[in-house]
Amino acid sequence: MAETYLRYHDGVETPAPDEAETIDAIIASMTRESETTAKRYGHAVRASHAKISGVVTGELQVPDDLPSELKQGLFAKGGTYPVIVRFAQGPGERLKDSVSTHRGMAIKVLGVAGEKLQGHGAQTQDFVLATGPVFPNPDAKGFLGSMKQLEAGTKAPEALKAAVSRTARAADTIVKVVTGESSPLLDFFGHEPLHPLAEPYYSQAALRYGDHIAKIAAFPTGAKQVALAGEDLHPGEDPDAFRHAVAAYFTGDAAMFEIRVQLCTNLDDMPVEDASKRWDEAASPYRTVARLVLPAQDSQSEARTRYADDVLSFRPAHSLAAHRPLGSLMRARLKTYQALSSFRHGRNQTPETEPTAIEQVPA
Repeated sequence: MAETYLRYHDGVETPAPDEAETIDAIIASMTRESETTAKRYGHAVRASHAKISGVVTGELQVPDDLPSELKQGLFAKGGTYPVIVRFAQGPGERLKDSVSTHRGMAIKVLGVAGEKLQGHGAQTQDFVLATGPVFPNPDAKGFLGSMKQLEAGTKAPEALKAAVSRTARAADTIVKVVTGESSPLLDFFGHEPLHPLAEPYYSQAALRYGDHIAKIAAFPTGAKQVALAGEDLHPGEDPDAFRHAVAAYFTGDAAMFEIRVQLCTNLDDMPVEDASKRWDEAASPYRTVARLVLPAQDSQSEARTRYADDVLSFRPAHSLAAHRPLGSLMRARLKTYQALSSFRHGRNQTPETEPTAIEQVPA
């Protein structure tokens, strides 16, 4: 079966000649956005996923009986790893949840041995995921165009942002009726206000998967989570609906996700340079490689939230070489996440520190 999947080689990526200049422009735009929000809040916040809806700890359980094509990188041998997981809203602002946009799930795996990407010396592996199987823009240049619009919109009134979110959500509803699929761009600005623990989250862009190339995702599997699927949280009635929903869930219940990967079969149908193109799941379905178990706990303590806001950093660059992010959008993320994290920590005078033990996460 492994022979049907494309083997990783250095030639799978084809950077544009002006990509470095494009990435520099993205960093400049997002830094200006961060300057605007830092002045507003008197404190620097993340340039994306600024409003956290929950931070939890748990375990990543990797089975020892995966087939050879899935036994790669972090998943090459069975074992259990401690993890820190953050759920957050998409914008780089702390907005009311009536501005219901795309949302994120970031996973930090601790105690990961092996060759890391240059500049990452800690024993951690991050997976930064978001709602929606693809990204609205194909590459760095496309994202730069969107980023300029987001930068301009940062200073707009919050009521206008809520109206944009509602309009995009309504338009996407029509698109789904007509085409059977959501519009990635409309969903980005107007994602349905669903329970954060009842949705799948995707890498959207590609990464190396040891000998192969893949996209990675987390799918909710707990019975209570599945029962919550499709539930509207009515954020117009509660400005912190997502945070309250996550906190209430973890008060008495564990959450479980399956970590699954979709292996690339060929670059024509499953490109790494175009993050907006969906890979055909009939040709290569998502397959389970691990189980994420998040026990009941306090996901919203003041100390834990402060630690997540000011100390923790989730980046695609926190990675094994075997899971190196691939493609234009990911190459942009490698540099922009680092630059923006340095801005945030520097402005807040908080050292950048990677955790070495799960006990460092406040209760």
